[in-house]
Amino acid sequence: MNQRNLTLHSTVPKASDDSDSFIDIDRLIAILFRRAGSIALCVVAFVALAAIYLILSTPVYTSLTQILLDDSMTKYAEDEAPAASSQQVDMQIASAVEILKSNELALAVVDAQNLSENDTILDPGQGPVELVKSGVKLIASALTPGGPPASEENARNGRRQKAAAMLQQALSVERVSRSSVIAVAFRSTDQMLAARVTKAYADAYLNDQLNANFDATERASVWLQERLADLRDRSQQAALEVAKFKTENGLTSANGELMSEQQLADLNKQLIVAQADAASASARYNQFKSIVDQGPEGAVNNAAISSGQTDNSVIQDLRTRYIGVTRREQEITTNFGADHPQAVQLRTEKEDLTRQIFQELQQLTSSYRNEFEVAKSRQESLQENIRHLTGKNSESDKSIVKLNDLEQRATALKTLYEAYLGRYEEAAQQQSFPIAKARVISEAGIPTSPSSPKKTMTLGLAIVLGLMAGGALTAFQEFRERFFRVEGDVRSILGLKFLGYLPLVGKLPKERKVFQPRKTPLPQPAEVPEDGASFERIMRIVLEAPRSVFAETLRNAKLASDVMFQGKSDRVIGVVSALPGEGKSTTAANFAALLASSGKRTLLIDADLRNPGLTRMLKTPPQHGLVEAVLGDVPWASAVRVDSRTKLAILPVVSNDNLMHTSELLASQGMFNLMENARKMFDYIVVDLAPLGPVIDAKAFAPQVDGFLFVTEWGQTPTNMVRDIVNAEPQIKQKILGVILNKTDMTELAKFSNFGGTERYHHKYVSYYTEELPPKRQSAEA
Repeated sequence: MNQRNLTLHSTVPKASDDSDSFIDIDRLIAILFRRAGSIALCVVAFVALAAIYLILSTPVYTSLTQILLDDSMTKYAEDEAPAASSQQVDMQIASAVEILKSNELALAVVDAQNLSENDTILDPGQGPVELVKSGVKLIASALTPGGPPASEENARNGRRQKAAAMLQQALSVERVSRSSVIAVAFRSTDQMLAARVTKAYADAYLNDQLNANFDATERASVWLQERLADLRDRSQQAALEVAKFKTENGLTSANGELMSEQQLADLNKQLIVAQADAASASARYNQFKSIVDQGPEGAVNNAAISSGQTDNSVIQDLRTRYIGVTRREQEITTNFGADHPQAVQLRTEKEDLTRQIFQELQQLTSSYRNEFEVAKSRQESLQENIRHLTGKNSESDKSIVKLNDLEQRATALKTLYEAYLGRYEEAAQQQSFPIAKARVISEAGIPTSPSSPKKTMTLGLAIVLGLMAGGALTAFQEFRERFFRVEGDVRSILGLKFLGYLPLVGKLPKERKVFQPRKTPLPQPAEVPEDGASFERIMRIVLEAPRSVFAETLRNAKLASDVMFQGKSDRVIGVVSALPGEGKSTTAANFAALLASSGKRTLLIDADLRNPGLTRMLKTPPQHGLVEAVLGDVPWASAVRVDSRTKLAILPVVSNDNLMHTSELLASQGMFNLMENARKMFDYIVVDLAPLGPVIDAKAFAPQVDGFLFVTEWGQTPTNMVRDIVNAEPQIKQKILGVILNKTDMTELAKFSNFGGTERYHHKYVSYYTEELPPKRQSAEA
């Protein structure tokens, strides 16, 4: 059996296990349909509150102006600044927003418009919340001791500060999207005042920008002027110190450089040239000397000197003649032999040329040696002069270091002075350009309609809040839903057969006019009718409307007993419930009347000895009943009453306050004998027993019962209680034929079923159940 501790939607059968959907849409729709009244009530309540709010609220008007922060406004007055990053732009706009919200700007607007004497600003119309706050403040001020009266100046300043605070409260400043535009809006109950204050805020902001720029530039100019005077004096003092130091240390200079340094530089240049000349002369001398040292023959063979190395053309001519003579000698020697006279003559001429070339080479070598010695002597002289001058300069190195330090300081002060002088000139020029970096792009206009309260938005919000509250209330009601509503609850919670619904008599749906024999409805089934109606009227509901849902449910109970006890001639059926007042006595009476009207010999026993509801519904109180018959005081047959119309036999109970052990009486041998005798005379014995739970009468009588009809009240009896009571009595549970839901509101039943439940389609069977009472019976009942 399916056990549940909490049935969130016990009235709606669970979805099949093979469903893949996370949310059961059918169940949600069923819940909304069922709780539509609660949701509608919440919506109506919130809409009513919204309407009251709209009626009591004072209309507020909003005027709007837009200010563009534009740096290009000063492009002709200032040097073009580098492009700002997006973060810098955001910071600039955020700063402008905070300036507009500041108390300083609010005070400027108050002073400009003389708002410290404006009653609309100082004492605006108060709503309910403000009235409560002002009342609390008034009480608190009355309870606290007062101070000395404020002076006129303090009072004026207090009104001024209060007006500024009220402006800040009613002011709204925000950036328009991602642009450089700032929207300034002011709310007031006075349309003209809202426009006037908004325009004053724009003017005050522009004036504040101009004044701020002017003041900053003026302060910078004054500070720069002071710094310039100081830097000028310090720069002049540093230059004088440099000149004085040069004079004291003999550090003369020309063209910005010391004389000694210039001389040393010149000598170094001359030394470099002398060294180069000496090296060149040495190279030529060594070359010619090596040639001469080889002798005449070697000198002639190695005398191949280019004209670029010497300007002596004699050697070149002699060399040319020598080569020509050598070539002719070789030709004649080859052709005529070495002893040929011409060959001998040519050799003699060759030797003479060799001697002449050697002499010329010796003269050139001597000349180059002299040049080398002169260049070397000049180089040595320059080196000596450089050493002498360097030694002299080393003595003034410390003075030069000190001089360099003084010159650097003087140069730095001069550069700093020139930079500050340029900045001072720029600041002085900017003072003459009164241009703000902002402009108004949307003038503040006079509002034509109130901005608050917004009727459409307020009502829409009220509807939304009402729906949310209705949803919360619906969820709370569904969480509290722990009662039997539909057939599926009985099967899933109790694991028992469901026999049907007994409608709530006295509140009948339109399709069941059978329960409305006249304009005043029949009394609602209960253990004791409030109007003292007779037993005949209560038990004949099933007879007055044999084609009603009421009768059909009891027929289903009879069919269940016939199926269960097929082949058995006598049947004892007990009618029980979990709580008193669930209508088990009415159910037992009508069930017995149904059996009797079908021709079955039926006995109805009122075995609820402590609260005999059936007996109290009789027209005349009985003199003898079940207790006297069990005890043997009277024959049981003499205590039975018979209904003349249905032939239903009724065994009532006479109230006896001295009867304490009712359970023992029902389990006694006398009761057993009474039931055995009754089984022989009747086909059906319907026993109205006490409710289960702490009362044990039904448990004591259970062995003599063939089957039980369990009656529970629709939407009232907790499911956990019924389940626990039934599970606690297995000897009763195994005999239960089925469960009947009594006092069912058939108009609400369909709301507790899903779209596949039979309860939702109950209206389809109206033609099968609708039946009017006979006119004669109506008049007789009336």
